[in-house]
Amino acid sequence: MEQGRSIILIGFMGSGKTSVGLKLSYRLRMMVEDTDKLIERREGRSVSEIFAGQGEAYFRQQESALLRELQTYPYDRIYSVGGGTPVRQENRELLKGLGLVVYLRVSPWTVYNRLKGDVTRPLLQCPDPLSRIQELMEERREAYESCADVVIDADTLDMEEILERIVAKTGRGTIKETDRTDDGTSPGEAEAGKQESAGKEAWDKMQTGAGKLLVINGPNLNFLGIREKSVYGTQDYAYLCEMIQRKARETGSEIVIFQSNHEGAIIDRIQEAYFDGTEGIVINPGAFTHYSYAIRDALASIVVPKVEVHISDITKREEFRRISVTAPVCDRQIYGQGLDGYLQAITFLLETAKN
Repeated sequence: MEQGRSIILIGFMGSGKTSVGLKLSYRLRMMVEDTDKLIERREGRSVSEIFAGQGEAYFRQQESALLRELQTYPYDRIYSVGGGTPVRQENRELLKGLGLVVYLRVSPWTVYNRLKGDVTRPLLQCPDPLSRIQELMEERREAYESCADVVIDADTLDMEEILERIVAKTGRGTIKETDRTDDGTSPGEAEAGKQESAGKEAWDKMQTGAGKLLVINGPNLNFLGIREKSVYGTQDYAYLCEMIQRKARETGSEIVIFQSNHEGAIIDRIQEAYFDGTEGIVINPGAFTHYSYAIRDALASIVVPKVEVHISDITKREEFRRISVTAPVCDRQIYGQGLDGYLQAITFLLETAKN
């Protein structure tokens, strides 16, 4: 496999794609995405609800549309795809176009033992799930095998063996914790040095006024101009986005804006910032400010300067709003300045580096 290609995990439901993808992401320091989860976020409902409301054909169309979009992504990831995704010929071609396709092959009995009683699997809601699993696996076997670059019999291997086989095919290599680098440092020490270097590089780049910043808005920020106007003002979310982009043009910076009402999506975007060259983060976590230790931990893991922003003065509002679990891992907190707080945060990130 060439360096710089994505890894795609295919296989029947219950074959271990999610678990393998997560472990592999730690090993190779690559983002991992579950295509079913991406579709659920876009649709605002679960796969089961999509099947019930729109039918399987509609869901398969959404899979194909997503795979076409993934072809345009500028950096590599690990993708765990739905069990039925490779059935379509179009999807098989799209999957192979993304990178290395790894088929995790398991037996029907393994799948049955893992999934019996799981009511979230629409295709298994039938009187005889084992027979249905055997039938579907036989129907899909040729599709899986024709699509795969690598076939791994996951039934007979433990997790470490599965990971080693995949890593060996990627050409990326693997380093044990007991190994040393050429200069005598351990992998842990080398990684710490890399993170520190990345943080310094981010500051240095922003001194030129041409940094790449990420603005993250949490739940209900998309309802600006609609929700509690006496607190958040009458300007809508589109106005906020245009104001930020105008600031980007004035400073010669690239500013990416992201908004989600879902905690996991925000965490995913923060982690994505580690890989895509983001040099500073402005975040308004919304209500997650007060209790999301998961977002707090994601922010702490990214070694770039960060500013937390709140439109209202949270120190003068309800008691629960005065608590921020995310502010301690940010470089600064700005509140009570209205939408202008975002501009102040951007200015802080760009100007502090010059001092």
